[in-house]
Amino acid sequence: MAQATLSGAHAFGELDTYRAELTAYCYRMLGSPFDAEDAVQDAFVRAWRSRDRFEGRAAMRSWLYRIATNVCLDMLKGKERRARPMDLGPSCEPIESNLHIPEIPWLEPIPLHLVAPERDPADVAVANESIRLAFVAALQHLPARQRAVLILRDVLDWQASEVAELLSTSVASVNSALQRARATLAKSNASTSNGAQSLSESDRAMLERYVAAFERYDVKALTSLIQEDARQSMPPYDMWLSGRDDILAWWFGPGIGCQGSRVIPTFSANGMPTYGQYKPSPNGGYDPWALQVLDISDGRIGEFTFFLDTAKLFPLFGLPLHLDA
Repeated sequence: MAQATLSGAHAFGELDTYRAELTAYCYRMLGSPFDAEDAVQDAFVRAWRSRDRFEGRAAMRSWLYRIATNVCLDMLKGKERRARPMDLGPSCEPIESNLHIPEIPWLEPIPLHLVAPERDPADVAVANESIRLAFVAALQHLPARQRAVLILRDVLDWQASEVAELLSTSVASVNSALQRARATLAKSNASTSNGAQSLSESDRAMLERYVAAFERYDVKALTSLIQEDARQSMPPYDMWLSGRDDILAWWFGPGIGCQGSRVIPTFSANGMPTYGQYKPSPNGGYDPWALQVLDISDGRIGEFTFFLDTAKLFPLFGLPLHLDA
């Protein structure tokens, strides 16, 4: 763990240099970019208010992580965990009567640049993998303190002794919590070491073909670009679909209103290809419909997540709330 040995009041002028990594940490803990930003801001306020207790020999970074962890643990008390539709039950038949909106908090995507502004390819690759939707969703199954231990040990590569000091506990307790957290994560097939790769030129070309095919609503072209065992979800609906045939049956059945959409590339969400989808508006032009976050495997699309809360998410991703014709 890098030790930033900043001391004295001047150190607090440099708090913002830690914003991105703390936002990434709090996002993994909380599953929401909005909650993560609130947590980081709260941590900075707490740090400033208690600056007279900051000892110059301590590492500023460690001290901020301690405060941010406490903020996250406080925010998680009594809260229902954030979920994806796949966490709630089996896949559904692609019919409109299967659309339901349960009263639960959903996992939300985060723009990659908020958590990984650095341009070092190795750093970006690590950030991409450890904030992918499936991994962050799996983290939400862990009790809050286990979540913190696993992120600090396996994602951020802290020593057990450092985590023990941060959590005011013993090394044995940290190791025990880490073992239980890893066992839970293994059941979900989520890992910090799946080796997410940057998009290849062929991947980028495939995505361009996908955008063109979706805007044409070309069933033959779309079929060739989607994995046979692909999945689709549409938070806040709990319905999710398994298999290319069911996905296309939905698109060309109950979802036929998406025909004629515009699909606009935007900031990467969670290190994954991301697009703003706009449906034709009865008043002219195009209105926002979904933030499409795609997962690619073996040169084709393996998963679609259509986040429908465009009023919140489109501004976060720099997307306009209307497109002219």
